[in-house]
Amino acid sequence: MPRTVIAGVDGSRESLSAVEWAAGEASRRGLPLRLLHVRDTSPGVRAFFAGAGRALWPDGGPQAAIEGLQARHPGLEVTTDDIPGRPAETLCTAKDQELLVLGSRGLGRLAGFLLGSASLAVIARSTAPVVLVRAKDTSSAQEWQSSGDVVVGLDTSHRSDAVLEFGFAHAERHSLALRALHSWQVPQVYGGDPTGAMLSAQTDLATVTSEVLTEILAPWREKFPTVAVTERCRLGHPAHDLVEASRDAGLLVVGRRERRVGVGAHIGSVAHAVLHHSKAAVAVVPHA
Repeated sequence: MPRTVIAGVDGSRESLSAVEWAAGEASRRGLPLRLLHVRDTSPGVRAFFAGAGRALWPDGGPQAAIEGLQARHPGLEVTTDDIPGRPAETLCTAKDQELLVLGSRGLGRLAGFLLGSASLAVIARSTAPVVLVRAKDTSSAQEWQSSGDVVVGLDTSHRSDAVLEFGFAHAERHSLALRALHSWQVPQVYGGDPTGAMLSAQTDLATVTSEVLTEILAPWREKFPTVAVTERCRLGHPAHDLVEASRDAGLLVVGRRERRVGVGAHIGSVAHAVLHHSKAAVAVVPHA
């Protein structure tokens, strides 16, 4: 059975943008697209994919939506599903998914994404990459999906082939440039001394981390020779720097280590901040 790109549907503008984004990606990957609506059956829980009291499709129902997608993406195989269940569990356990695409409500230029508990649970538990898409003008969805660089946030102390593979492959499919960004901080052992040992440490760390980043990227440049790559290694905070980089990005790619901390799963502080404040679509890629 072929792998599938899945888009969560709930009738909102955000989910319609997610559908358009997912359709473009499925078409480029040569994969079928599944539009999935989950009717939350949890008692006393406000459904993230509620759909109650509003139409899931703006005009003409699901068949008209499918025909519209296929007109914009000839040859794309599209199916729809409307099933009861718990949204996070259902989306995480959907069979044969290669990519899961969800809509996320924007709160304006400064506030960024609004994420519900269900979407956070999906991101934290999914074994497939999850892309969060903000609402756009769906009539020009193909254009905004393919505009702006791919920005990949890297932690040189925890290298992830899955994150780099996702970022480089997306850039190649969409003929986009890729920016690799690593932010580092001076160890607290040097305190707040702005001179002497601290300045020397900054110089040494800048050189070492830059060399490590270049080394990490070398095999990927060779594997994806058509992708134009720029690398930036700077003193700063990863979450802040990635959010700033998202202002003119087409897609921001970050990793999530597959681990459990306390009760449930954990997405990490950097990924959490980026998800809430990024100006661009965000792909969260799970890795060991």
